[in-house]
Amino acid sequence: MARRQAQPYRRLDADMVASTAVKLADRVAERFPEAGLAGVAAELARNAAAAGKQARALTRPYYGLRILVLLVVAAGLGGQVWGAMSIDWSSLLDGPGHDVVNLTPVIESAVNLLVLMFAGAWFLLTLEERLRRARVQHWLHQLRAFAHVVDMHQLTKDPTVILASGPKTRSSPERTMSRFELTRYLEYCAEMLALTGKLAAVMAGESSDHVIIAGASDVENLCTDLGRKVWQKIMILGELDERA
Repeated sequence: MARRQAQPYRRLDADMVASTAVKLADRVAERFPEAGLAGVAAELARNAAAAGKQARALTRPYYGLRILVLLVVAAGLGGQVWGAMSIDWSSLLDGPGHDVVNLTPVIESAVNLLVLMFAGAWFLLTLEERLRRARVQHWLHQLRAFAHVVDMHQLTKDPTVILASGPKTRSSPERTMSRFELTRYLEYCAEMLALTGKLAAVMAGESSDHVIIAGASDVENLCTDLGRKVWQKIMILGELDERA
């Protein structure tokens, strides 16, 4: 019983990730209701809710393509049987010379038909894999773009302004947040980047395709690198609190 209960913790649960994203969106909306980050968090929650369906769709077979594979194989075998039945074997084998060489055109035609049959079946089987890859790559591209959107929201949140405020210029961004609010804002950005990487891991967890796994790893590495910049700012704010 203990072993059975521990198994769910061995893989990432898409529903739990979605629940965490919804809670994060609520926290951001309650803390910064007028900030654009609240809309970004809401979009993350919507993406997380769809991630579970997308991940489950990866393991769902394409029955239409598999039926086509069976039809191609059946057509190829049927063609072989029809060709064998339409040949006058007695006249072919009892012809001039009584040589097996007389069978060469028949064997060549049979081999060509088998090659075409297996080529068509292989194309349809790999088509299913290519379609699945294209869907996941599109999803991962959206996550990659979303990570950059989150990074843009924290780009102008400079903790050094609190440490030593200097004269402003006409193009200086408005900085009205307190030290506590800025810390929470940056922490929300870091959490959103972490959840974005987890959504990519959800997609990779449902597939053994090395291309999909590599693409998901690239998104996770991007989110980790962007999150590292955010945590550096949070650490600077922590040092300010210690000095105060």
